[in-house]
Amino acid sequence: MIIKSLENLKSLSVTIAKKLSKSDCIFLIGEIGAGKTTFTRYLINYLQEKNNIKQTDILSPTFNLLYEYDIKNYKIMHYDLYRLKDSQEVMQLDIFNEISETVKIIEWPELIKNNIDNRIELKFYHTTIENERNLEIKGYGKWENLKINEL
Repeated sequence: MIIKSLENLKSLSVTIAKKLSKSDCIFLIGEIGAGKTTFTRYLINYLQEKNNIKQTDILSPTFNLLYEYDIKNYKIMHYDLYRLKDSQEVMQLDIFNEISETVKIIEWPELIKNNIDNRIELKFYHTTIENERNLEIKGYGKWENLKINEL
C-alpha cells in the first residue's frame, strides 16, 4: 500500500481506530521519521474526538518509554522501545501484564519475543517522494483476514 500524503495516513489511522477492540495491539515498525508517531497521533486524536474528550498533544514516548491516554472505559498505552537494548529490558516493562481494557501501540517492537494475539503490524518505508510512504500491513488473530482494500 502506498500512503501518498498525511491525509491518506490520517484516513488509514481512523479506519484502523474504528476496528480496534480494547485488548488489541498495534506494532509500528519503520525508520525514524517514517510516520509511526504521526499515525498514532491521528488514531488517538480521532478516538478522543469520537468520545468527546479534549484532544491532547500526542508525542513520541522515546525518552519516557510510555504515555497513557484514557478513552472513556479503556486505556491506550503508547510505547516507544527505541532506546531499549535487549528483550530482557522489554520484559521488565511488563507490557503485556494488563491485557483487557487496554490498547497497546508499540513503536520499535522488534525486541518483543511474545506472540501477541489480535495485533496488527504496520511497516513504514520511506520513498523518494516527500511525505509518501510504502506501507506493509500484516494482521494476527482477529486482524489476520484484514484486507488492505478494507482500509
